Amino acid sequence: MPVLSARGLAKAYGPQTLFEDVAITIVRGERVGLLGVNGTGKSTLLRVLAGLETADEGTIDRRKDATILYLSQEPDLDPDKTPRQIVASGLSEWTAAINHYEELTKRLETATDNALVHEQSELAERIEGLGGWTRGHIVDDMLTKLGVLEPDRAVGSMSGGERRRVALAHVLVASPTLAILDEPTNHLDTFTIDWLEGYLMDEYKGAVLMVTHDRYVLDACCHHTYELDRGELVHYQGGYGSYLDQKAERLAHEDRAEQNRMNFVRREKAWLSRGPKARSTKQKARIQRAEAVISADPLNDRGGNVDLGGLERGAANLGKSVFDLEALDVTIGDKRLIKSLELHLVTGERVGIVGPNGAGKTSLLRVVLGELKPSAGRCIVGARTKIAMFDQARAQLRDDWSILDNVAEREGAERTGAGMVTFGKETIEVRSYLEKFLFEGSKQRQKVGSLSGGERARVALAKMLKGGANLLLLDEPTNDLDIATLSALEELLESWPGCVLAVSHDRYFLDRVATSILSFEPDGRVIQYQGNYANYVSVRAPAQRPSAAPPAVTIPAPPPMPKFVESPAQKALTYAERLELDKIMDTIAAAEQKLAQLEQTRLDPTIYATKPDEAKKLTANIEHTKAEVARLVKRWEDLESRRDVKK
Repeated sequence: MPVLSARGLAKAYGPQTLFEDVAITIVRGERVGLLGVNGTGKSTLLRVLAGLETADEGTIDRRKDATILYLSQEPDLDPDKTPRQIVASGLSEWTAAINHYEELTKRLETATDNALVHEQSELAERIEGLGGWTRGHIVDDMLTKLGVLEPDRAVGSMSGGERRRVALAHVLVASPTLAILDEPTNHLDTFTIDWLEGYLMDEYKGAVLMVTHDRYVLDACCHHTYELDRGELVHYQGGYGSYLDQKAERLAHEDRAEQNRMNFVRREKAWLSRGPKARSTKQKARIQRAEAVISADPLNDRGGNVDLGGLERGAANLGKSVFDLEALDVTIGDKRLIKSLELHLVTGERVGIVGPNGAGKTSLLRVVLGELKPSAGRCIVGARTKIAMFDQARAQLRDDWSILDNVAEREGAERTGAGMVTFGKETIEVRSYLEKFLFEGSKQRQKVGSLSGGERARVALAKMLKGGANLLLLDEPTNDLDIATLSALEELLESWPGCVLAVSHDRYFLDRVATSILSFEPDGRVIQYQGNYANYVSVRAPAQRPSAAPPAVTIPAPPPMPKFVESPAQKALTYAERLELDKIMDTIAAAEQKLAQLEQTRLDPTIYATKPDEAKKLTANIEHTKAEVARLVKRWEDLESRRDVKK
């Protein structure tokens, strides 16, 4: 049965329509991802589904016994409470049930009452359903795993990232029927994201709807992916990889449809140009139809992408010496963050920086920028090295200035002229430059303080890249950026002729961009590993993981295998099995197509309300088809492994 079912949802702010005719159904236990360009209304849609904001049109049916919790990008927490108190409040129902059970137990010690015995038995079943009898330890355990190391400190004195981790811990501990998560991986380090991904996949019992730019999380966890595109919510089966395949197919179909439309336009224009006779009264309907088709241009209405192509050619040329750290020590207060670090950058090197929160990653960037003096050692910046910083807080932006003023770097640029900027080898107006970052016309006059997190990130990116820097310092650049902008940034950095130091928790970004990884280890040690993040994980010993990071999930060792005689060699394929192997991929494809069709049918919210018996049969059919796909794949693996075995 669905936890939540919505249909016909629409929402607009003034003249801007965020979405309309949105339909979505989320079934218990499902993992659903939501994508879309920044500013399209993803967070608004989440808030509408969570019941925190009303839609202009449409209906939402929520299961009566379902609990729904929402993790916002800026959670509102009681500043006087501690993380332990806030997270423990997520166990209020469980705590009440435990206390009531203990009360009944005491009453039964002095008197036998069948009604009380029956109530206690029902309560025991309820406690089991709420997670069992030993959930009390989960509060401290969850806080530790999410990197909240001061559980008794008031959250009012904590950073925004720490407060978000506390809020995420509260949602996970409460274990609602549906968790709606807006960018849950922001402010988590790579090790914690690894843990969260596994937890959502294997341990969390409820359904999850999440907006996230972490493509690995989307691919590993999600059964369905939705994209908010030009006000329409489009459904794709599977995770991020499947979404890419299906979207490519959809766009190819749109291109074919557009080609057919253009052919029609050419024919109709030729007919319309034949003169007044051809446009007689009898042909009015045809004229109207032709003009309607000519005026429509669906491809021009597609959601745009940030265009950074060629910008790398505007980077200033580097000299022989780029940047060097020699025996660098950084100590803040009584904490030694960096110990004897040696780092020598060469042209084209892109260094990804990883480690637990609070380890000193941002402090290293501040040393490079000259904002923080090292305790010992030297920081040598090359004579022709020009540094630009993309800071995590986007602090270089002025909220009371417009987008145009921020990038032009002076107030009143709209009146006095925004000036020019070098884009690659071209010199263009700042207004034209901003259009490449999806800020059109009147949007450029909007105050930065009114923008979404993703839009602010795009403004900061535009401001950083316009100056011709050749050493980019990026502090969590992927936070709040949509995937399309991330992809454009990654393509730019892959061809960047200068150097990059990037603090990031985004494993996909680090795999695509980094040429080496600088890993912050315990006791101030910082070690450089050649290659991208995947290579770093493969060569790094588990024992080296930072102590502040959550412990790796322990998989119990399998029981010792009984001692059998040596297994016989694999059998060669029979003639019938070879025929089966030749056809099995088609059989698998057919089964997967059937499963996709069944899943699509299940998205119709009316089937549960009007045809409950059919809904039950549909659910059973889906599970049966999933099992059949798994069986076929396993059979294919067996046959394929014996393909080359000779008789």
